[in-house]
Amino acid sequence: MENTVGPARLVAMRLVGERAATPHDAAAWLGCAQGQDLPGVLSSIALRTSSGSEDEVRAAFDDGRIVRSWPMRGTLHVVAAEDLAWMLPLGTPRPLAAAAKRRAGLGLSEATLERAGEVAAEVLRGGGRRTRAGMSEAWAAAGLDLTSSRAYHALSVLCQRGLLVQGPFVSPKETERSGARPSRQEQAFVLLAEWVPQPRRLDRDEALAEWARRYFRSHGPAHRKDFARWSGLPAADVTTAIEGARADLAETDGLLHDPELPDRLAAAGVPEELLLPGFDEFVLGYADRSHVLDPAHLERIVPGNNGIFRPTVVRGGRVVGTWSWQGTGRNRRVERELFGAPEGQTAGS
Repeated sequence: MENTVGPARLVAMRLVGERAATPHDAAAWLGCAQGQDLPGVLSSIALRTSSGSEDEVRAAFDDGRIVRSWPMRGTLHVVAAEDLAWMLPLGTPRPLAAAAKRRAGLGLSEATLERAGEVAAEVLRGGGRRTRAGMSEAWAAAGLDLTSSRAYHALSVLCQRGLLVQGPFVSPKETERSGARPSRQEQAFVLLAEWVPQPRRLDRDEALAEWARRYFRSHGPAHRKDFARWSGLPAADVTTAIEGARADLAETDGLLHDPELPDRLAAAGVPEELLLPGFDEFVLGYADRSHVLDPAHLERIVPGNNGIFRPTVVRGGRVVGTWSWQGTGRNRRVERELFGAPEGQTAGS
């Protein structure tokens, strides 16, 4: 299994072989897709679909089929819209407790946060949409000083509490009216109950099992500690989740995976090269990345351990370098920095 873990994960993640039919199916298959870099996650989801179209991913956001929120680890992720309701109770208790401890340092009281939620509900009720800047304006009009880091904190907490969610993209005309720079890369906040009127509801143990089932089928072969780190769940919940899903999983050399994965891997083969965006689940979805990345090269992917993951070059199921776009227009090209070369030495496409 050791030499095939990387290729098997590519197949499990639908980066190789059979792709998902739609962006919704790709997001639902992954369970959660790391989403703090919005352009990157658009690409990540598109790569897992049969069309490969980022426009289809944007359309899935606009149609309410996928959403972006903070369902676990206090980190932005993209999920299938109907799944968010059962994920939030599992993945948010720890991040919300940590956020409460940070509020004093931000000069933000619980009463202010409660009022911020009331104002948000008032301005968004009935299909309203507001960007982050638009929400800050609404709060200012209500006498609340919620800008910069305090606005981010309030929005993330209100999303984790299930009031808000990031849904449709904002049109250039909408951003022009608000005085912001026109962009198709900004999402509006909406009321979760309105945007996802028919959420899927699961009891706690069923939800835990479903999360483990999604993770190991889409990220496997993977270890228990990988799921624990990915989900941020307490150890007892990790055990409950895995035991609840175990009947639907196979195990090889201590790694759990989809029972159909070996056959899918044999049928798919592995492409010579894949160019993945930064923050892709292939790299970030594990506690132990050594199956696909030599730990000696981690610094090349996350320079200075600054939390910003660079796009990666994947060959034979292993990360062998990073890449970036260089030039513009017809002169635009991919430039690779491979680990076998001295840092800074590049190879064009």
